[in-house]
This record gives sequence, C-alpha cells and structure tokens, in this order.
Amino acid sequence: GAHVSLACSSCHASDMTPLFAATSDQDCIACHTADYQRVHAGTGFPTTCLVCHTVNDWSAQNFTQHDQLYFPIYSGRHAGLWQSCQICHTQASNYAVFSCLTCHQRAETNGHHTSVTGYQYDSNACYQCHPTGRVG
Repeated sequence: GAHVSLACSSCHASDMTPLFAATSDQDCIACHTADYQRVHAGTGFPTTCLVCHTVNDWSAQNFTQHDQLYFPIYSGRHAGLWQSCQICHTQASNYAVFSCLTCHQRAETNGHHTSVTGYQYDSNACYQCHPTGRVG
C-alpha cells in the first residue's frame, strides 16, 4: 500500500516488532495525528480514517457513506452535480456548516414554495423539509 516507500524502521523496531503494536491495524491516527490536525481539526470528522481513506492511497477519498449518514450526493437529484466538498460545505473548518443556496437560487426556490406555510429561504430550513434531497 501507501506505506511501501517508508523505511521499515519508521514502523518497526530493530527486531521487526511493529512500533504501533499497541494500536489496532486500523488506528491510523496513532501515526497520522499531524495529518488529521492539518486537514480535519475542528471539522467534526472522526479519527476513524478508513471510513473515508484507504491504506493504499491516502488521497483517494471515498465519501459514499455520505448518502446514508448525512445527505445523498452520490444518488438522487444531487448525483454528479458537485465537484468538491466546498460546493456545499462553505466553511472549510466546519463540515457541519452547509449551504443549499449556492445552487438553489432564491427566485426559483421561492417560486416552488408559494403554498408552503412557514417557508424560509435558509439552508437549515431546506434540510429540515428535504433531508433526503427529495421533493415532498
């Protein structure tokens, strides 16, 4: 995997005992705390790195769990309509902050909600009524 280019002594003692033996084989944070702090600190991302990354290619992120855990971006109406997380997540230091208003403009959105009582042109209100991205 991605660790093949490291010197053996980076991870093993001279007797080839893994230096990370006390950690689980999926506890990336034991060695990658600085990476986590640089990229994800304050974002609310868990330290279970393999949920999104792989041991073969750290840069190959896989967020397909986003559909089940948060909001469908790989399926339904939003599939293929975004190129980066920042399209929806407008505050890089906090992925809990999102905006629907980047793509869904006020005039069109207001027009679709003329008969909706309590309608607000607000991203959190959008999510409250459309948590699966679907209309109705």
